[in-house]
Amino acid sequence: MSASSDCAVTADTSTSGSAKHCRNQATLAKPDYDRGTLYTLALGTFAVGTEGFMIAAILPSIATSLGTSVQAAGQLVTIFALTYALSSPILTALTAAWPRRRLLMVSLAGFVVANLIAAAAPGYWWLAGARVLLAFAAGLYVPNANAVASALAPAAYRGRALAIVNGGITVAVALGVPAGALVGAHFGWRATFVGVAGLSAIALSVLGIRLPREIAASAPAGLRERLSVAVMPGVFSALLTTTLWATGAYVVYTYVSPFLVSAADLAPEQAGLVLTLLGICAIGGVTLGGHANDRFGTRRAQAVALPISALTFASLTMVALIWAPHALLAILPLVALWGLSAWSFFPPQQARLVGVAGLSHTPVVLSLNASFMYLGFSLGAILGSVVITLASVAWIGAAGAACMLCAIAVSAFAWRRDRT
Repeated sequence: MSASSDCAVTADTSTSGSAKHCRNQATLAKPDYDRGTLYTLALGTFAVGTEGFMIAAILPSIATSLGTSVQAAGQLVTIFALTYALSSPILTALTAAWPRRRLLMVSLAGFVVANLIAAAAPGYWWLAGARVLLAFAAGLYVPNANAVASALAPAAYRGRALAIVNGGITVAVALGVPAGALVGAHFGWRATFVGVAGLSAIALSVLGIRLPREIAASAPAGLRERLSVAVMPGVFSALLTTTLWATGAYVVYTYVSPFLVSAADLAPEQAGLVLTLLGICAIGGVTLGGHANDRFGTRRAQAVALPISALTFASLTMVALIWAPHALLAILPLVALWGLSAWSFFPPQQARLVGVAGLSHTPVVLSLNASFMYLGFSLGAILGSVVITLASVAWIGAAGAACMLCAIAVSAFAWRRDRT
């Protein structure tokens, strides 16, 4: 008889000591699923995240190479993020009948091809078209990778499986983006797309080896199911908070390279090192946010993270206006605080969404959260372009702070309504 069945028997007949033994057995039991396959799926999300985030680091060189303004180059971020947000649920619904393994392989192969098209783009609109193709492929891969992860892991470990797969995007912020910035500074911006194509090809090869031929995964949620979850009490206001948070973060992040050049007189490769600091602190922020959520609760964790983010972004503008172009020593600690505070919001936000939607709707509500986040990314890039055109790049921090204050207001209203 297995340990689990032993405990099922003793639950009715044994003493408290036996019950304690059963709890220990449950604690020591290891999950029966293939973590290697989950990490393989995470390698794909790492490639997707690297491409999605790295372009902010190479905007100045793209603008110079293609003979356009930094603001226009920044709309390449908008094109990708907005296409991802709008197309992902539609394409996922249209391909619901496809086998999950084939869909993952096709979407990642398309991602490889689209990166090579971007690398060879002769002009701005070719690159913009490649970014649309990249968003289509990424918007298909990520939700289906989450669906497969949910199918491969037992119910009790499903949250951890999703965390592993989505962790690839977090690691991309810390490692992929700075690496892309350094490659772009030394070998040109086109080399960064070639590098991501190579990384995606490796992920594709490993997926072909590791993924089971038959995966008993249900298709990701269709449009009707997504809409039904989005209108559940408390869900839409939480998703709107995600969008405002992402808008504030990406007002600053999209144009962080020209900001560093203006405020601190940094060369492109030096800006890449600052982004490395941001990425490392972002990983620390995700870890800190998870622990804060478990220890103090979701509401308190967010009540600290969002105001600190707003204050940090406002301080970046203040420093740039007062001390540019010699503000590096003041900017570095603010960048570290930016990574810690902004990304410590994310784990509590996911926990909040799972709490209001229910465990049974976890994959759907987290997929919706990703779409609303990318919508915020696109709005942030647009807002940053407007700010730079009407004022200067120094003011992107103030714009980011304003968005964070709006996120605070919406979040507080939602918490108050939920309590009532």
